[in-house]
Amino acid sequence: MAEVIDRPGLKAEMKGVLRDAQVSSKGFAALYLLLGLILSMVDSVANSGVTISYGNPLGIFVRILTSLLSMVLSIGFILYCSTVRQGQRVEYLTLFDGFSFVGKVIGLAIVQTFFILLWACLFIVPGIIAAYRYQFAYFNLCENPELGCMDALELSKKQTMGYKGQLFTLDLSYLGWGLLASLPLSVWGGYLATTHNPYLLSGAALDPVSTGVSLGVDLLCGLWAVAIEIFYLPTYQCTQLGYYETAKRTSGVSSLPSVNQPGIDDGGSGDLF
Repeated sequence: MAEVIDRPGLKAEMKGVLRDAQVSSKGFAALYLLLGLILSMVDSVANSGVTISYGNPLGIFVRILTSLLSMVLSIGFILYCSTVRQGQRVEYLTLFDGFSFVGKVIGLAIVQTFFILLWACLFIVPGIIAAYRYQFAYFNLCENPELGCMDALELSKKQTMGYKGQLFTLDLSYLGWGLLASLPLSVWGGYLATTHNPYLLSGAALDPVSTGVSLGVDLLCGLWAVAIEIFYLPTYQCTQLGYYETAKRTSGVSSLPSVNQPGIDDGGSGDLF
């Protein structure tokens, strides 16, 4: 049975845990976010001035590759936060540990995205619910890389029963941080939309922004986001993991092979949806 989680108390606890981490959470987050920014800039360079289409196969390939690499790096960040929560030392190279089971990570990313989009086709609300239903899938895979993609999703479905609303509330509590991090990029995007859209102007559109200027602004916006996210992302990720641990305990469902999994380990039939 789900229980009400003391969100403010859990956040405060996680901040204390991160302060005591032997490897700085801000330093680790900075490495993770800067590598993500580099991948984003590579994507921007590959697709600068070109509309993503079948006429730009290189741009499509680079976008897919950088997205998958970012996903694998996010697994390393989860592993860091999970290990710090256990009071153990984590090295910076942990950020790349996701590459040891990269096939599972990519497979899970594809399957999870497919199911979320499938539900989103019905309406936006079912899509949002599906996103929270599968939110613990990567945590399960990090805890037990031997899991199959469908098993990780099925476990997450069982674990999030009764917790989707609380997870949504947790995300809302960080909305201000997210808006602050994305503020320059939002302003820049609004500027481009209003000054270079001929339908919004009485005359011809203004001269397009040069590629160099566009990439430079993207870089500055990305650095701003990194500077902001360093301060809240580790706490947010550790708090999410706290919700995951509570959900495992109250549901009796875990990714560890020693725990009996209804519909997974006992041969029962689980309904993914």
